[in-house]
Amino acid sequence: MRISVIIPTFNEAGVISMLIKYLQQHSQLQSVEIIVSDGGSTDNTIERANIAGAVVILSPQKGRAAQMNYGATFAKGDILYFVHADTFPPKTFATDITDAVNNNFSCGRYQTKFNSTKWIYKINAFFTRYDWFICYGGDQTFFITKKLFDELSGYNSSMQIMEEYDLTDRAKQKARYKIFNKKTLISVRKYQGRSWLQVQLANRKAIQLFKRGASQADIATAYKKMLK
Repeated sequence: MRISVIIPTFNEAGVISMLIKYLQQHSQLQSVEIIVSDGGSTDNTIERANIAGAVVILSPQKGRAAQMNYGATFAKGDILYFVHADTFPPKTFATDITDAVNNNFSCGRYQTKFNSTKWIYKINAFFTRYDWFICYGGDQTFFITKKLFDELSGYNSSMQIMEEYDLTDRAKQKARYKIFNKKTLISVRKYQGRSWLQVQLANRKAIQLFKRGASQADIATAYKKMLK
């Protein structure tokens, strides 16, 4: 069973090489391919990803949803594994995911651990063990069988924000969803220059607007405004 790791990028030169090498090192003899779907980086993300050994493609449309969908069209794996450039899944990711699929789970994610010792981040991390809508973001990484992904027509490429919540919600209606009892290491860079509360309120606002059926433009504008 082959796993296609798909990493959407935009100006991730500072971290992309390290992530690719980490994924290669810990593929645990499983058949794993790494696809970087770039949104038009202006730094040397593409060059570094190529040198590190990933399959690098330039998405015709910028935006995480569109880039992940485009990356999926190149995937040769039976399982798609979507990973953000600043996150590091457990070293056992390949066997964890393969075992889950063999046990009839068609999609799922890990829990969270932040790369900071500050206690405040542990609050967020604690709640990711629960199957709650607020934990459907892509930071925890997300695996889905290619079959299910195709049945769902993948991510909604028109979405600017909340695309991972949307796909997870749709996938859970059709298949078994696995939450691993292990943690993905996530960067706290989103919090740099912002308070913990500011980020939580912005996330809460985006989720509220999404559930109310607000337009993507309105959600994205409100979210960005609250993070300024």
